Amino acid sequence: MRWRACAERLPMKLEQQLKSALNDNRLLILGAQVLFGFQFNVTFQEMFDSLAALPRSLSCAGLMLLIVTLGLLITPSMEHRIVERGQDSGRVLKLATRCAGWALLPLAIALAFDFFIILGRIGGTAVGAFGAIVFFSLAASCWFGLEFWLGARREDMRKTQVSKATPLDAQVDQLLTEARVIIPGAQALFGLQLAVTLTRAFEQLPPMAKMAHAAALCCVGLAIILLMAPASLHRISFAGQDDPEFVKIGSRFVIAAPLPLAFGIALDAYVAAGRALQSDSGAAVLAVAAITALLGFWYVYPLAKRLR
Repeated sequence: MRWRACAERLPMKLEQQLKSALNDNRLLILGAQVLFGFQFNVTFQEMFDSLAALPRSLSCAGLMLLIVTLGLLITPSMEHRIVERGQDSGRVLKLATRCAGWALLPLAIALAFDFFIILGRIGGTAVGAFGAIVFFSLAASCWFGLEFWLGARREDMRKTQVSKATPLDAQVDQLLTEARVIIPGAQALFGLQLAVTLTRAFEQLPPMAKMAHAAALCCVGLAIILLMAPASLHRISFAGQDDPEFVKIGSRFVIAAPLPLAFGIALDAYVAAGRALQSDSGAAVLAVAAITALLGFWYVYPLAKRLR
């Protein structure tokens, strides 16, 4: 029993730790992307127009907070592909941990805003405010308080891993995992985008907003095609065998896919913000802020690191 306890305390290899971090981010980002899709969909519901100015503004703010969450959760994968070129390093592992932690904060605030809107509509402003505080406190306790407490107790179990050449099978596994990190939420978002076009509220949008939504649909669809390409390539062209050429080609698809996804998210943020704020200029400002943040997280920051 003592030998088993010691064995359980042995640190995992670096590639295993990074794979575990990617899987954790995969779980977080799926929920965030689905919530983003529903948050966007809410602005096209019939009763949305009857909401007061504050709930409408909070809905728009929640949408922007979820964009920040998405940006942070995809950043480690882009860093791994662009800077490290698929090789594992302790720096990418630390970045994945930090990004996951920071991403949960705007997600918790967005959830609180949503509960304020929903419960406020059911029971009034006081009930909505109370529910928002309760659920934010609960999220903060489960996502931060418990983790910090356990982290402090297990400080002695943390071992520093030395970077070394990543085995080919681990590179292939991580590449496909990074594609899986993004694609489920993108597919859910695409489905909700399609559903919006059949609502009466969409028919009442100005032509510019309709064109923006159509462009967003095309961008997200392109991102899904690019993200599915590595799995198709691995199965059809390489018969499921690990090959350095597959890693090289698949990495390009994974690096390229977030670009149209970023534009699709920003364009739909423009459409949703326009309905929530009833202001084209305000919606344009938020859309520019969204695309700036996403491209900064996913491309500018990693490229700056690579050039350095």
